[in-house]
Amino acid sequence: MKEPKNKAKLFSLKYLFVDFVRITGALPTYIWYRPQIVYENRAARQRIRGGALLISNHNCFFDPIYIMIALWYRRHHIVCNQEFYNTKARWFLEHVLCIPIDIDNIGFNTMKEINDHLTAGELVSMFPEGHVNDGSGEMRSFKSGMVLMAMRAKVPIVPIYVKEHKPRSSRLKVVVGEAIDVNQLFGSRPTMTDIENVTEKLFQKENELKEIAFGRRSR
Repeated sequence: MKEPKNKAKLFSLKYLFVDFVRITGALPTYIWYRPQIVYENRAARQRIRGGALLISNHNCFFDPIYIMIALWYRRHHIVCNQEFYNTKARWFLEHVLCIPIDIDNIGFNTMKEINDHLTAGELVSMFPEGHVNDGSGEMRSFKSGMVLMAMRAKVPIVPIYVKEHKPRSSRLKVVVGEAIDVNQLFGSRPTMTDIENVTEKLFQKENELKEIAFGRRSR
């Protein structure tokens, strides 16, 4: 009987730091960014239950914070570029649940770690552009690895768009899209063409959310 108790204790300690950061940073974050959370439709307003892969455009290094602000009621595991992870910030990134990834050569251990979190019913957030975009406002093409991750873990993908803003001069605006069950699109044996088509569909969805963010499309 002692072993489960010890495991429960370790589980709580594992998240102690990240929960402390989330709670203590909530008020100043909301005051500074004045976030406006917009939903694609009524279905997107429902709280996410269980495992899900969150994807977003990538304007700046603060995007993970913006996503956490939008979905404040869940912990997030953030997929982080290996080069940025292996800096002086590594201790902090590790303790706020970041997962390092080599975007040019995704290893088996990284895929397994992401899959383990998703199948355990947790949220994993990633940026399928691979890098912070060039500031032109145009998104880079998406990498298809996200689709494979979601299919393998049998979890939905939730698209999110973050509108670029300037603190204290414009409000943070985040658009949350409806969850997409990629496994229902092509079944358990998708071809590479199927995966590429889903990747393109998700890219198009991000652009639709962008139109909502800039007020160019009615909801």
